[in-house]
Amino acid sequence: MSDVVLAPAEEEHREGAGEIIVEARSLQVTYNRVAVAIDGVSLALPERSIVALLGSNGAGKSSTLRALTGFLPGENAAVTAGEVYIYGRPQVGRLPHHIAAEGMILVPERRKVFSTLTVDENLAAVPTRRGGDRDTMLELVFDTFPALVALRKRHAGLLSGGERQMLAIGKALVADPRILLIDELSLGIAPALVISMMRTLQEIRDARGISILLVEQNAAAALQIADHAHILQRGRIVLEGRGDELLGHPEVQRLYLGRGEGGAQRTFGQRRSRREHLWDV
Repeated sequence: MSDVVLAPAEEEHREGAGEIIVEARSLQVTYNRVAVAIDGVSLALPERSIVALLGSNGAGKSSTLRALTGFLPGENAAVTAGEVYIYGRPQVGRLPHHIAAEGMILVPERRKVFSTLTVDENLAAVPTRRGGDRDTMLELVFDTFPALVALRKRHAGLLSGGERQMLAIGKALVADPRILLIDELSLGIAPALVISMMRTLQEIRDARGISILLVEQNAAAALQIADHAHILQRGRIVLEGRGDELLGHPEVQRLYLGRGEGGAQRTFGQRRSRREHLWDV
C-alpha cells in the first residue's frame, strides 16, 4: 500500500487544495464515558472541495459527523480529546445551532424530512443563515431537483426514497450553507439514482462553491466524485488519498468495491468479513 497514506495526514495544505475551512485534529469520541467510537481521527476539508469518509457499519463515520456538528450530547457521547476548527476557530463544546451559524449544515442519515409536512412546508421550516440569500437558494433547489416542482404540495411521507433525499438536500441548501455534511446519501435509493445524485453534489459545489464532506458506504460512487477520501476502520483512519487514487487501489477494490483475486466479484458478506480482519495485523 505504499502509494497511499496509511495514517491520518497532518498537512495543513495538500497540493492543489484551497484554504482549509474545516479541520479535525486527533479527534476522540467516547459514548457513555467508556466506549471509544473514534480515536485519533484527523481530517481536513478545503474550500470548494468534496471529501469522502468511507467505511463499513460501526467504523465511526457518523460519530465523526456528530462531533463536527455538535450533536454528540444528544447521543450520550462527547469529544474526549482533540479539536475541531471551522475557519480556524475552535468548535468543541459549542451548541449545534452556533456551529450551524458558521455555515455548516448536516443532512443526517435518518429523520431527514418532516413526513407530515408538504415539500413546500419542509423547505419553509428551514431558517437561512444570517447573510444568506434565501430566494436564490430556493431557486437553486428547484433548478437542481426539478422533480420536486410538481411535488410541492405533496406530504413528504408520500415521497419515494429518492425524492426524500432530494428534499433533504434541498432543505440543507435553503440554509445557504458554506459547508455541507451529508450522511449516507445512497441509503434507500436505487443505484442509478445514486450516481445521478453524486453528480448533483458536484454541480452544487461548482455552482455555489460549497465544500462537502460526504459519509458513505457506497465507496465506488463516492470515490468517483471525491477530491480526497479517508477510510475508517474501528474508529481510526487506516487509508487516505485522492479519490481517483483510492478508486484504483487494489486493497480498496478488493474490500470495498467487490473485486476479489483476479478481478472476481465478491459478495457483500465476503467483503465485510475481509474488512473486519484486514487491519488486525
